[in-house]
Amino acid sequence: MPGLHGRLSSFFNNRWLVLVGAMWMQSCAGIGYLFGSLSPVIKASLGYNQRQIATLGVAKDLGDSVGFLAGTLCEALPLWAALLVGALQNLVGYGWVWLIITGRSTALPLWGMCILIFVGTNGETYFNTAALVSCVQNFPKSRGPIVGILKGFAGLSGAILTQIYAVMHTPDHAALIFMVAVGPSMVVIALMFIVRPVGGHKQVRPSDNTSFMFIYSVCLILAAYLIGVMLLEDVVDLSHTVIVLLTIVLLFLLLVPVVIPVFLTFCFDATSSDQECLLPAPQKEASKSGHSDEQNEVIFSELEDEKPKEVDLLPALERQKRIAQLQAKLFQAAAVGAVRVKRRKGPRRGEDFTLMQALIKADFWLIFVSLLLGAGSGLTVIDNLGQMSQSLGYDDTHVFVSMISIWNFLGRVAGGYFSEIIVGEHAYPRPIAMAVAQVLMAIGHFFVAMAWPGTMYIATLLIGLGYGAHWAIVPAAASELFGLKNFGALYNFLTVANPAGSLIFSGLITSSIYDYEAEKQSHEHHMPSTFLGRFGYGARAHMNEPLKCEGAICFFFSSLLMSGLCIVAFVLSLILVHRTKIVYANLYGKSRR
Repeated sequence: MPGLHGRLSSFFNNRWLVLVGAMWMQSCAGIGYLFGSLSPVIKASLGYNQRQIATLGVAKDLGDSVGFLAGTLCEALPLWAALLVGALQNLVGYGWVWLIITGRSTALPLWGMCILIFVGTNGETYFNTAALVSCVQNFPKSRGPIVGILKGFAGLSGAILTQIYAVMHTPDHAALIFMVAVGPSMVVIALMFIVRPVGGHKQVRPSDNTSFMFIYSVCLILAAYLIGVMLLEDVVDLSHTVIVLLTIVLLFLLLVPVVIPVFLTFCFDATSSDQECLLPAPQKEASKSGHSDEQNEVIFSELEDEKPKEVDLLPALERQKRIAQLQAKLFQAAAVGAVRVKRRKGPRRGEDFTLMQALIKADFWLIFVSLLLGAGSGLTVIDNLGQMSQSLGYDDTHVFVSMISIWNFLGRVAGGYFSEIIVGEHAYPRPIAMAVAQVLMAIGHFFVAMAWPGTMYIATLLIGLGYGAHWAIVPAAASELFGLKNFGALYNFLTVANPAGSLIFSGLITSSIYDYEAEKQSHEHHMPSTFLGRFGYGARAHMNEPLKCEGAICFFFSSLLMSGLCIVAFVLSLILVHRTKIVYANLYGKSRR
């Protein structure tokens, strides 16, 4: 029985503690999803129009998604150092924005504000990369659930931070920007020595499925609680004391998952439990003819490609025996020079790719373009949710920002859970779950365009679920098709699809249509009736407060366009499913036989 020091060391190196720490870090790391609440404050304080706000939104999306530097630093430096860099970026970027909004610093031009928003939000890429790389390595056999849970908490952070902001009880809306600057940085600095790879593949336990179900239960309870609290605060005028109590319960729910590593460490003999559950590692032996392990794998890989098709129809044991016989004959022939082993140029799908190797694969670009159309359109709604709800007559935009954050969270958790069932139990390609998510988003965008009574609630549900599911499915699928060795670089390249989609949909299309309709309405409502009044109107038109658009027309055409493009993304996902059926059958089919 290990002593207290051994128990504490085991607890600190427990992979479930790393997962829980990553969940806490992610629960305040998705600050980009609060832009729908921050943008009205910035717009009012600096007198921006919708195109300028959209430009800031694109800068935010670029900062949130361009993580090449984060991926490089996470590989070159200890993870704690990379997390520290991210925390400082978050503090400096949003801290400076807060100083400008409150008048404590000189206002910067639009390009300067874009740089600050980019730098502040780019800190998220360090948090996301460190959390995903650590936990995917610690749980290599549970990639879908792990990615779904971690990305889910990042999506839920908007609702969590909004609820914590309610405790501040201040009429100064700029205080939300201050909280965004300081809060995540403090949490990440506190956890930066916990979130790291700890050799989790050696800590397999029979209780792992129970632990996952416990975390899933906490996730569902947390989401249901936030929905209930949000609706209660929207309907009833609660006192500040009640809001504080509700927030304390929220923080308690966030802390609950830590009972898993505590229970596993202090209630069981960790060493014996770990060892008895480990599978023996396959031993590779060099052949007598002097062939290395690498050549062994090459010959076996070629044999898998070239074996007769009828071999796949044999029972599992007979098929393995036939392949072994063919492999032995191939070794003998290669040894005497009767055949020459032809090495493939580059890895096959399912093996480890570098980023440059992945970039020449059609499957990689199918994932990228499908993600650009699907997630890019969802991010456009998230960034413009404040203006969307205001144009339809809703006063409290925080309600929809919190709602889409919660649905985003549930979409990520559900996307990871159900896509894991698809691949684990049916050996079917994971991207089929992404195709389903894109259909949901197409319907959600259509509801936004129609703007029927109450459809804004349904639209946020569908778009939030669909958008969130992308970020549980895509990283897991990329790691399966292109390997874990360079996962950080592959993941950070794919995330560029997010700001690219936002730049097209929000920066160019949605904002242009909004400003056109707003200016059109302004001319119709304020055009003087007399000739002299009309003569002087043109000189005064742009000196008034920022233009606002009202009615369904503001986002009608852009929402219909995004709905159609989600259907295109659905078709691309189905093509990817068709192309990768054999890959997933080889990855997961053999383990089920």
